Amino acid sequence: MKYLNMISLIKYLSAFAVIALFSASSVLAIEVLGMPKDYQINFQNAATTNMQDIVWFHNWFLFPIITVITLFVMFLLIYILFRFNAKRNPVPSRTTHNTLIEVIWTVLPILILAIIAVPSFRILYTQQTIPQNADMTIKATGHQWYWGYEYPDHSDIAFDSLPLEGDELTDGKIRLLSVDNPLVVPAGKIVRLQVTGADVIHNWAMPSFGIKTDAVPGRLNETWFMVEEPGVYYGQCSELCGIRHAFMPIEVHVLAEEDFDIWLQKAKMEFTNLGYTTQSKEYAELN
Repeated sequence: MKYLNMISLIKYLSAFAVIALFSASSVLAIEVLGMPKDYQINFQNAATTNMQDIVWFHNWFLFPIITVITLFVMFLLIYILFRFNAKRNPVPSRTTHNTLIEVIWTVLPILILAIIAVPSFRILYTQQTIPQNADMTIKATGHQWYWGYEYPDHSDIAFDSLPLEGDELTDGKIRLLSVDNPLVVPAGKIVRLQVTGADVIHNWAMPSFGIKTDAVPGRLNETWFMVEEPGVYYGQCSELCGIRHAFMPIEVHVLAEEDFDIWLQKAKMEFTNLGYTTQSKEYAELN
């Protein structure tokens, strides 16, 4: 009997090791696609359709309008400086009203704002409307100072995502961005993200996804995303939440569906019914 139990234990450990190996290799193989770069002045690469809409709206719709307005106002200022200075106009005009000009400068800005509002409201509606056919739900909870994640659709997997300290950084890990347990999601699937806070207001922000959602204690905010391309994406808490606000990174691994299934089996054995780890509690007490 003891012999059979030992064989079963060896099989279980072997399966766990194989799953862990495949999971680690798949994560290491994917490319880092969403992170800030030195001297970057533009948005990060868009990983979702919502972020693509935001980039289009900013770069190819709003920016040209602002550029035209800026150049027009600058031209008017320069023209006024040279055309209506004291040397050219020793006797200034006493005109105080011009009905046509007043109508133009009132109506034209309204029309410009109305034009801007149409695509802006469409993007806001798309961001705020959660698809009814979401493939999975994830709950993100902000703590001082780390994130906790729960997978209610997958055996109630729950784990904490703590930032890596300097002595924990290995090859491929990034200071102030890498964590010990990243959020893992499948590529090409609609993910409903529920965000809340456990103590103070935090903010779950992922630039490549076009997401920036407040984590408010006692309130459950919702957003969603769907990433088509597997990769590693980074974000950070974007709300001033305390002394270690700058050390509250977000790391998301987007895996191909078969790789996600392998990770899921490993996570079920490692994180199911464990709740929040004692490590996270010790981390919170120390910081």
